[in-house]
Amino acid sequence: MRTKFATTVWILVLLAGTAARPGFAQQAHWEALNQQLLELYKTARYEQAIPVAKEALEVARSTYGSTHFNVSTSLNNLAEMYRLTGRAEEAIPLYQQALKVAENAMGPDSSLVAAALNNLGELHRLRGEYGIAEPYYRRALDIRQKTLGEEHPDLAQSFNNLALLLAAQNRFQEAEPLYTRALAFYRKAYGEQHALVAGLMSNLAECYRAEEKYNSAEPLYLKAIEINQKLLGPDSPVIAMNRNNLALLYAAQKKPKDAERNFQQALAIGEKVYGADSMALGTTLINLATFYQEQGRYADAEPLWRRVLQMAERVYGPQDPHLAMPLQNLSETYIKLGKTREAAEMSQRAREVSAQP
Repeated sequence: MRTKFATTVWILVLLAGTAARPGFAQQAHWEALNQQLLELYKTARYEQAIPVAKEALEVARSTYGSTHFNVSTSLNNLAEMYRLTGRAEEAIPLYQQALKVAENAMGPDSSLVAAALNNLGELHRLRGEYGIAEPYYRRALDIRQKTLGEEHPDLAQSFNNLALLLAAQNRFQEAEPLYTRALAFYRKAYGEQHALVAGLMSNLAECYRAEEKYNSAEPLYLKAIEINQKLLGPDSPVIAMNRNNLALLYAAQKKPKDAERNFQQALAIGEKVYGADSMALGTTLINLATFYQEQGRYADAEPLWRRVLQMAERVYGPQDPHLAMPLQNLSETYIKLGKTREAAEMSQRAREVSAQP
């Protein structure tokens, strides 16, 4: 089995928050919890954020009552932490409760309703449930167009997220104008040197790459890297993502030296930030290994596939179906290297794990 190039993308997720009416004794406590939650969210400490989000929800309910819009905010924020830690089944009912409370408290066209709809759409998109996600995204977009006007940054978020959904379904011609509009809104709101602008550039570049509009994609990738290096420093994981995607472009353009250089840079950043054994390196390792295979550089591909296999074994166990992909690619690599015994062993293991329920 040949492995397709994987692609990482930048996404926008709204952590909704609404100011409380002054005068309640516990208001300051609720606001302090929300600020603590926001700081944990910004630094990706999602597991640590869960008990803070739970406490904020309890305070909101006891202070404002279960039908107050602040309860919707806290329900949404706890759901976000569950989503970000892979606990989707716990997140879905909380998002749905947040949406219901927001609709009842503030009406069907409020910004809080749009935020809840957006986050429900995001959850289902990431689960590959595109048919469920799209109506949520489109309703959020309709609300924001109606209430915010045509150039508000939150509207750009809705355009971006709907475009991500369409792109995931290979509907690139529909996604492209949405990315373009979102990028124009962010540029007007924040100027050129902003992380959101760089993110939209990267997403639009990915769309162009998928449409084989390579000459349009490359300057956007390069500009996104330039902005993110200034804002985040040269060793940011965002730079690694940008480099990975730029390398995919160069591979598609048959520019192997440029592709390899960017893959290696992406991998070096990831190893520095996460460590050499982190699953966070998986996408770049798979892409670089696949690139070497496509170039006929099997001796270079072999140790990378071994690293991918070792990571998968550590995370999923030795008999999980997730191991089938690196095992099969190792088998193909060993065949090319003349290592027939090793190739047969990897192929047999691939068949065995693929048969697992």
